[in-house]
Amino acid sequence: MLDTYNRKINYLRISVTDRCNLRCRYCMPEEGITKLEHDEILSLEDIVRLVRVGAGIGIRKIRLTGGEPLIRRHITQLIAGIREIPEIDDIAITTNGVLFCSMAEELKAAGLDRVNFSLDTMVAEKFEFITRRDHRTEVKKAIFKALELGLDPVKINTVAIKGFNDDEILAFAKLAYDFPLHIRFIEFMPIGDLLFWSQDRMISSEQIKERIEQRYELTPTKLSKGSGPAVYFKLSGGQGTIGFITPMSHKFCSECNRLRLTAEGKLRGCLYDKREIDLKAALESKSSDEDLKKLFIQAISLKPSEHHMNEGWGKDNLRKMSQIGG
Repeated sequence: MLDTYNRKINYLRISVTDRCNLRCRYCMPEEGITKLEHDEILSLEDIVRLVRVGAGIGIRKIRLTGGEPLIRRHITQLIAGIREIPEIDDIAITTNGVLFCSMAEELKAAGLDRVNFSLDTMVAEKFEFITRRDHRTEVKKAIFKALELGLDPVKINTVAIKGFNDDEILAFAKLAYDFPLHIRFIEFMPIGDLLFWSQDRMISSEQIKERIEQRYELTPTKLSKGSGPAVYFKLSGGQGTIGFITPMSHKFCSECNRLRLTAEGKLRGCLYDKREIDLKAALESKSSDEDLKKLFIQAISLKPSEHHMNEGWGKDNLRKMSQIGG
């Protein structure tokens, strides 16, 4: 399925819950958010049906997000249901890792292909500051549990924040050198209306790359699957890779292949585009699969040519990041 800018849309990111067991300062207020009630969010059966409809127009990759997706009850049942759809060839999850170890084997058995862990710091005090919780040990164990189980690739998403974790850039690079991990540095984005973001806290991917090259030789490379918007480099002599995601300094919108489905069933073409298609309302009105397919196509037709992140989040965009899906 091609959009109006000739981009092939084959990737659906699904937020399965707006809830989270962390309170990261750039994502969610300390007191949390007004949580959606159970009947306000999509059921597991509805999600599987929508994935099946999406597969009919070319969706091949699924990523489950939140909030924190592992706090959604019966998440493994959802993965297993999606795995049964023949056209879907890749199921991934983005998690903070806190609950991963207790569920890891079950997740893989259900059909999970790969996992991304969100980890902005390896220092205990800074982890507790940024997340407002003390779960660093669980996250570290989760990352190595994923490697042990053979999930591939195992990625770590690190939001680079000047004055907070930019002194850990080489420590993260060493992880990719020592282990088959794929560390992805993400430029700090003005998402949501939280006050933690500011322009002077942003550090560009070029600056990060320059610091890493002071110690390691970097060679451009590609991952076999799940490369997404990141540009990857192999560390000479190392086992993993370093990736850079550059929404602020170098837009990658011309290559964007994704749609986003919120926990309450709103389909949007871009993280920064406030226009949404209400799939839950269509489900409740007993719409046919063919009608749902038309709504997917409508959402694809609305997909903008590029984001306008540099202009800020905007007062009329009422959602936090956790309510859209990471």
